[in-house]
Amino acid sequence: MSRIGKSPVQVPDKVEITLQETPQGYTVTVKGPKGTLTRTFRPEVIITQEGNTLIVSRRDESRMARGLHGLSRTLLNNMVQGVSQGFTRNLEIVGVGYRAQVQGNKLVLALGYSHPVEIEAPPNITFGVEANTKVQISGPDKEMVGQVASLIRSKRPPEPYKGKGVKYAGERIRRKAGKAGKK
Repeated sequence: MSRIGKSPVQVPDKVEITLQETPQGYTVTVKGPKGTLTRTFRPEVIITQEGNTLIVSRRDESRMARGLHGLSRTLLNNMVQGVSQGFTRNLEIVGVGYRAQVQGNKLVLALGYSHPVEIEAPPNITFGVEANTKVQISGPDKEMVGQVASLIRSKRPPEPYKGKGVKYAGERIRRKAGKAGKK
């Protein structure tokens, strides 16, 4: 039995859950103060609601059902947590002249290129910039927040010699020694 899958998902009071069974599986809509998320789960798992808890169980003991049990429970928990509290991902920009600013729902980055890099915010995702070098991505969908953070980081990944570029907050960059020079 999956240790993660068998623990129930607690639903806060301000979150509303709608379960609908379809031939493709269960369609779950979670509505809360931070937004609304919808996801269809595979038919190998069964989702039931008992009061203010959601229970994920598997239909049979097949390899696919066992594999999807814990995953489905974690995805469901992330949906509930996202619409009630939200998720944030922090990035740091390191380098002389590298900076970020928010213009409307766009993030404009100066990363040493001949042009500014503009990134449009997807729906339900918000950008925040602090001190021109710290970027905060927040939203209710954990997967989308991580994907947008990865997209921003890919515009100028940190390089190993001076550490310049965009990195996750707390990320350690393995540094390399430069050329030894002629003796």
